[in-house]
Amino acid sequence: MTDAPMIEDAPARRAGEAGWAPFIPPYTPPWPALPSLVRAMLRGDGDLLSLLPAEAYRMKIGPLGYSRRSIVVVNEPAMVREVLSDPAGIFPKSDLMVHALEPLIGDSIFVSSGATWKRQREMIDPALSMMRVNRAFPAMQAGSEQAEAEYDARARDGQAFSLDLAMSHLTADIICRTVFTTTLQTRTAHDVFDAFTDFERSVAQVEIRRLIWDKAWTRAPQKPHVLDACRIIRRHLGELLDTHLAAGASFDDIAQQVIEARDDLGGKAFTREELIDQLGVLFLAGHETSASALTWAFAILATQPALVARLRAEVEEVTGGGPIEFQHIKRLTLTRNIFRETLRLYPPITFLPRIANEATSLGGYRLKKGALVMVAPWVLHRHLLYWKDPNRFDPDRFLPEREAEITSGAYIPFGIGPRICAGAAFATIEATLLIARLFRRYDWRLDAPDSIRPAARLTTRPVEQVMCRVSLA
Repeated sequence: MTDAPMIEDAPARRAGEAGWAPFIPPYTPPWPALPSLVRAMLRGDGDLLSLLPAEAYRMKIGPLGYSRRSIVVVNEPAMVREVLSDPAGIFPKSDLMVHALEPLIGDSIFVSSGATWKRQREMIDPALSMMRVNRAFPAMQAGSEQAEAEYDARARDGQAFSLDLAMSHLTADIICRTVFTTTLQTRTAHDVFDAFTDFERSVAQVEIRRLIWDKAWTRAPQKPHVLDACRIIRRHLGELLDTHLAAGASFDDIAQQVIEARDDLGGKAFTREELIDQLGVLFLAGHETSASALTWAFAILATQPALVARLRAEVEEVTGGGPIEFQHIKRLTLTRNIFRETLRLYPPITFLPRIANEATSLGGYRLKKGALVMVAPWVLHRHLLYWKDPNRFDPDRFLPEREAEITSGAYIPFGIGPRICAGAAFATIEATLLIARLFRRYDWRLDAPDSIRPAARLTTRPVEQVMCRVSLA
């Protein structure tokens, strides 16, 4: 048994001599249940991927090893839809996730349930309509242009830099332009990146010991530095918000729409703290998840020059050598499929945990009250029953002529049901543009490609930051 990352295998290398061929990028090879538990406990780094046993990738529903509260992995697409759609209100967001995220985003739309969620969603829906991709595309273009100026300088100096931080800064700048009509200062971007990294690595939700031994609804105390990280992020969000709350301020953007939102029960508005909660969800979800996926996409492409050549040829054919405009995006099929395949193998939200509010059954499998019901896009997207060569990176599997290979409901990078991510189209257009522009213009090289290993805490990230360099193509 080994955890050695796999960048390429011999068959892919041999096939690649005549052109690009699908290959196996880094992943955590699954072990049997007991060794997986021991591995996760010994690592002690909160990586939930190392806890997943080999059986999880074969079963439709079943237990995730031993735990005091009962943890059940759900993989069968119809059951996944039942859990995430939750028409009877039996499977709200898990207590672990709610308690972990409360200090950062309060009782916001991402973690709330029932009537509270319904009220918030109805208030925020008009603002979400402002994330329409044709309206947001100029912000994406502006963010790309600013990033290119920075990468031109990096190409001249040849110094290594963090790919993770670069993607976080770029996507945060774009979502900041979209939500707050302003660019994001570099220092603020660094502060948010560092604070969220600290939060994600240390938040109590990812402590394996608590996941296994604590009873359901046990509130885990958060470490002081985790709470400090939350305060840093919320302070920066508050500073952005206050530009809109200032006397005489006038904006036509998402933040202004959320500020002006009123509910149907007395016309009540969000308080300042509630505004930070709700805008924090839009800001963090709008950049952190995209940054995670783009980090993996860029890391993969940096090791695959033949695939990059295909991508560049597509961009030149579609644009005729000119700028990439909105009307070109839908024709960049390979580029978009590279992103889709990246989301399959490295879904930004690795786990969608729910809790059984009452004793019930799912597909004939009995769930006790308080059971943690784990829908795991990471597992579902690599499941042996639903995917051919599930660990191989093959963007062409999304071509129309191969659609029959994909099991309906087995691909859920943006969730499913009433709580499906409202920014799915935004994220796809943004990623397609950024991948096309930045690989058209630059060659990307990784300093240590063989050392990359994924970890899953709140999002799917490399264990250590990926250092890279750029040069003009």
